[in-house]
Amino acid sequence: TSSTTFASLGGPPPPFRSAHEGGTVLHRLAAIAPGRVWLAASMLHRGNDKQRLKALQRIARETRVPLLAINDVLYHAAERRPLQDVVTCIREHVTLDAAGKLLEANAERHLKRPEEMARLFKDAPEAIAETIRFAGLIGFSLADLEYNYPNEPVPPGKTAQQHLEELTWEGAAEHFPNGLPEKIRDVLKKELALIAKLDIEHYFLTVHDIVRYARGQSILCQGRGSAANSAVCFVLGITGVNPAEVDLLFERFISQERKEPPDIDVDFEHERREEVIQYIYKRYGRHRAALTATVICYRPRSAIREVGKVFGLTEDITAAMANGVWGSWGSALKEKEVRQGNLDPGNAVLARAIALTNELIGFPRHLSQHVGGFVLTQDRLDAIVPIGPAAMDDRYFIEWDKDDIDRLNIMKVDVLALGMLTCIRKAFELIRAHTGADYDLASVPREDARVYDMLCKADAIGVFQVESRAQMNMLPRLKPREFYDLVIEVAIVRPGPIQGGMVHPYLRRRSGQEAVVFPSPSPEHGPPDELKQVLGRTMGVPLFQEQAMKLAIVAARFTPEEANQLRRAMATFRHMGTIHTFEAKMIEGMTKRGYDRAFAERCFNQIKGFGEYGFPESHAASFAHLVYISAWIKCHYPAAFGCALLNAQPMGFYAPAEIVRDAREHDVEVRAPDVNDSEWDNTLECTAGTQALRLGFRQIDSFREEWAKVLVECRGRGFATVDEFARRTGLPKRALMTLADADCFRSVGADRREALWAVRRLPDDDALPLFAVHAADEQAVEVRDGLPAMPLSEHVLADYQTIRLSLKAYPTEFLRAGFAAEGIMDCAAVQTARDGTRAVCAGIVLVRQMPGDAGVVFVTLSDETGIANVVIWPSVFAAFRKEVMGSRLLLVKGRIQRSPEGVVHLVAEHLTDRSGDLHLLSEDGFKHDFHADQIPPPPDSRDTHMHRHPRNVRVLPKSRDFH
Repeated sequence: TSSTTFASLGGPPPPFRSAHEGGTVLHRLAAIAPGRVWLAASMLHRGNDKQRLKALQRIARETRVPLLAINDVLYHAAERRPLQDVVTCIREHVTLDAAGKLLEANAERHLKRPEEMARLFKDAPEAIAETIRFAGLIGFSLADLEYNYPNEPVPPGKTAQQHLEELTWEGAAEHFPNGLPEKIRDVLKKELALIAKLDIEHYFLTVHDIVRYARGQSILCQGRGSAANSAVCFVLGITGVNPAEVDLLFERFISQERKEPPDIDVDFEHERREEVIQYIYKRYGRHRAALTATVICYRPRSAIREVGKVFGLTEDITAAMANGVWGSWGSALKEKEVRQGNLDPGNAVLARAIALTNELIGFPRHLSQHVGGFVLTQDRLDAIVPIGPAAMDDRYFIEWDKDDIDRLNIMKVDVLALGMLTCIRKAFELIRAHTGADYDLASVPREDARVYDMLCKADAIGVFQVESRAQMNMLPRLKPREFYDLVIEVAIVRPGPIQGGMVHPYLRRRSGQEAVVFPSPSPEHGPPDELKQVLGRTMGVPLFQEQAMKLAIVAARFTPEEANQLRRAMATFRHMGTIHTFEAKMIEGMTKRGYDRAFAERCFNQIKGFGEYGFPESHAASFAHLVYISAWIKCHYPAAFGCALLNAQPMGFYAPAEIVRDAREHDVEVRAPDVNDSEWDNTLECTAGTQALRLGFRQIDSFREEWAKVLVECRGRGFATVDEFARRTGLPKRALMTLADADCFRSVGADRREALWAVRRLPDDDALPLFAVHAADEQAVEVRDGLPAMPLSEHVLADYQTIRLSLKAYPTEFLRAGFAAEGIMDCAAVQTARDGTRAVCAGIVLVRQMPGDAGVVFVTLSDETGIANVVIWPSVFAAFRKEVMGSRLLLVKGRIQRSPEGVVHLVAEHLTDRSGDLHLLSEDGFKHDFHADQIPPPPDSRDTHMHRHPRNVRVLPKSRDFH
């Protein structure tokens, strides 16, 4: 049913220049669509409502078009009018002072009760009656939508189930060449029968087809999700988790009780996922395949900036408020956070802006495409939902989001991107090129003791999923020795187990400090070991989302439908907030059956934690597979691992500078970027049986890949001078300046200052031929002896300004004398200090983390001697929020906390921002102490590998460069 809203906007100017023009249009529309055109009337309280209503009644009679009573609603309640004004200003890019008539004249555009609508339209009762009749005509239900899943992957002459079973048994024979274990055979039969019963075989075939294509193009992929970790998915090659190694129940997420589509997420290399996406479009056509939408909502920082513009606040004021927000989500802006930005929350304009900012947080901002959720249909998809082009070329998405798709039981194929897969593939290629060893995700040797030894020491920078500070603190305590330990490691440092108080009981039981017991009901309510099957592998402590669901069924006697509702509540807690409706039922249900109330409350608190960030065992198992593989590569091929990590950026927790530092600590020689040796990517160079990591031109800020391509093509047997380089490559002067500033001409005998001097003497790009002279003609190189020596501190500063790291020295080395005079310890001293002693340490801020919403902040400091882990409790964070969030160089006073496993923390009591000290790197005081002769001179030959720097020289993270 469609309607024409002629007078609903009202006021001058009307949609049509005259009532006669509007009537003419209505006559034409009524002739085109008889019985499907209405004229809408609204009472806008602008002083001429009765006059307008009479005119609309006359037009309706003349055109024989029914009149509808509407309210042209913009917000649900009158108190939302100020926020509507703000949103209008944001949309129109104007301030409140300049908005004028763009804003509504009053606050009447809200929902009204039927009695109020009847009062407003008392002079047009026919409009009210028609509105009621019109509403009665609407009988549409979402169930009316017909959805047919495509059958492309099914060969002619076979049913989908037949084809799936053939592929399954072929895959089983390939994966188990020595014979299929009877247990796996039984599981395969059971799963295939359930797939047939639920009529979802096409879905598995589609995912298999996509994975098959990716593997054919040598694109690494790894399946995960609720159904991915099944025996069928394993033998089809969708997932690499062997069901013989991890006991995952297929029925937990796909069962006869729930008529829902399965959930299989497949991660692809983030650099090559677009190839897979375009394959799907090509196979199904853009009229039958599209990405789902996602609703982008206002987050604190975006809301602050948008509302600040509306109120006419300056950029520095909005930036000060935005910088007080932790992370990308955060919560409402609080008064103390505003004060820490040196602002007065009592200011009337500022207070109003903050109030409306907090009101805007969580509101929809715009519709965007999902990261990779595809909807595929047998018939035309645009017959079900509109399809629109995305911002990216050759991308299309529908108007419905993920939750809409789930509600309609429409199957979605998730084609996701994972940076670690790119890293692993590039590492495999480097290993193959330099050693001849050929590995893939399935052939990496399993259960290597050296790998677990490395992880137990928290040597995990760059390792997938366990490189965060919280995970690295957990590794020495958990002491993983087998694959399932990694599954637990991946899942245990999450809001669910932490919020539910499950972490410490598990660790105590694992270490033997506490007996393994399984809570049990009263004898009359069930067997004493009913939870052993649910919690057996986690020593009686629930750690996974599946266990929380199973607890609800077994211990609280939830029905399968209630358990499904609980799962939905967990999945949508952040958006829906419905999980609290299950609290009483679960806790009371468990206590009535004899379970301890404290245990029941801990279980439900864990479920609430899963609502914020659910991490099921099936996901943990898939991720643990990549944890092991990335750790294995780091352990056995550290040079290839570091090189691949750098070439796969951006990804992970650590910037390239910290990756380089970690590689050097693993005895990997790292060589600076150089015009005679570097490629665009970082590469490995073999010398005397060892592999060195050569930094590539991609590490240089603002240097373009096309410039690097020209450089490499013109290099031949090498360049001898800066002038020769400029003449042969023909690169623009901007490119030459960038290379010189990054100290890339050392192999031609020129350090940074000499190269910059030589490049600046070259003619500009647009110089006329008459005035184009070569730098060599002016003997620029001879100026070398006349140039003042560039201090080491300035070299380091320039390194950070160009490549965001330095292989020459670490900035804190130049501050050490002053720090020592103040009694400030270095990071190495913190690591060796006794438990409970007071300590003062300063270092570069590498990482800030706040796991979950507990308010505890973990900060990693770094200096020339190592790193120090700082714990900042919520009360201290509240007092020093500005210092924690804004410091590049942070001084921490506190106490040493040393665990029995050797994990050392500096528990902060007072924090000081010492970032201002960094400007000293270029002052005269340091120039006298750190001269240029401390840097190896430019080599006379290209044998640059001789200039290896000490391992204790460290580097800064990319996000903390000093411009």
